[in-house]
Amino acid sequence: MSELSRYDYELPRDLISQRPLAQRPDARLLLVDRAAQSLAHWHVRDLPQLLRAGDCLVVNETRVVPARLVGTRALTGGAWEGLFLSFEAPRHWQILAKTRGKPAVGERITLLDRAAREDVTLRLVAQQPGGVWVVEPETDEPTFALLDRVGRVPLPHYIRGGDMTEEDLQTYQTVYARHAGSVAAPTAGLHFNEQLLTRLGEAGVKVCRLVLHVGMGTFRPIGVDSLSDHAMHSERGAIDEETVATIRAARTAGGRVVAVGTTSVRVLETAAQSGELQPWNGATDLFIRPPYQFRAVDALMTNFHLPRTTLLVLVRTFGGDELVMRAYEEAIRERYRFYSYGDAMLIV
Repeated sequence: MSELSRYDYELPRDLISQRPLAQRPDARLLLVDRAAQSLAHWHVRDLPQLLRAGDCLVVNETRVVPARLVGTRALTGGAWEGLFLSFEAPRHWQILAKTRGKPAVGERITLLDRAAREDVTLRLVAQQPGGVWVVEPETDEPTFALLDRVGRVPLPHYIRGGDMTEEDLQTYQTVYARHAGSVAAPTAGLHFNEQLLTRLGEAGVKVCRLVLHVGMGTFRPIGVDSLSDHAMHSERGAIDEETVATIRAARTAGGRVVAVGTTSVRVLETAAQSGELQPWNGATDLFIRPPYQFRAVDALMTNFHLPRTTLLVLVRTFGGDELVMRAYEEAIRERYRFYSYGDAMLIV
């Protein structure tokens, strides 16, 4: 058995959630207690009972960009699809593109808006490895304003084949999203609404905020047998002095750092590589895998993840291999909803 095959599991397709619940906090929450080696069934709305006064709930304020692009090649009329990845000055975007044939540098793509009407034109500037193109939009319109008009929600393929509805513009976004830059949602945060955040505050739980912009590599399966051979993707993020001071004070007073999602874990652990949590701003390619000593995270709220992904490796490293495997088996047996629009677990 290869090292990677240990992170595989069978999931009935009907457990892959296709739509979110009407009320976000009604999602189920599997409580995974490492000290007691126990599992218990709750709901996300029960978090004010499960967390303690003085705990820090750390959320990722990244905002999902409507990054999926649809268009036609001006030269041939052929269909074209792209995924916006990032932009650089002056006016250059990085796009992961898919089309039949071999587009050439200088060729133009006519983007279609969400009503399938022709809109702005992109010019192909340079080709990079892995299907990535540098393109230049032929407009002075700000990037995110343009994407808000012509872009689609970049749903994972396992949700309705990636086809968005207008509802996804709101539901595939956390209620506290502030900073545009992600091509996928930090999905554990999708379970919160303003009412639950208010109740947590009233229960004495502090909400701390950081940013990690989720990249295209997040959900990509690991393609090598040995984890040590995996080239980890890089993502940009930040945690400021005020957040660091709040977390330090909470821990000193006996509170726990409860990371909402693997993205929050990556920022916290990157910022604590010196041994103590520090303000941080930059790119991280931290791959959390056994053996790893966690320095900044005491508890983790996370969704259920795809097999053979770095996300599942991180969660099993944090929660303990055997216990998290039991938790997944229990969730499947109890018919929890899986993946981005699915249910969650809280590992304490």
